[in-house]
Amino acid sequence: MRQLELNEIVHTKKNHPCGSNEWKITRVGADIKAECQGCGHVIMMPRLKFLKILKNK
Repeated sequence: MRQLELNEIVHTKKNHPCGSNEWKITRVGADIKAECQGCGHVIMMPRLKFLKILKNK
C-alpha cells in the first residue's frame, strides 16, 4: 500500500472539473483530505477509495 505524506502533491487519473489533476494532501489517517491545486476545492474520502483514483507512478 502506498504511503501518503502530509502536504504531498499527488495526481489523479481523471481531471477535476476545473481542469487540474493535482491535489495537495492536507490530512492523513483512515480518511484522506485533499485540496485541488487548481480551484482550491477540498475533498475528504476513505483512504482505500482515494488510493484507487491516484495515478500509479
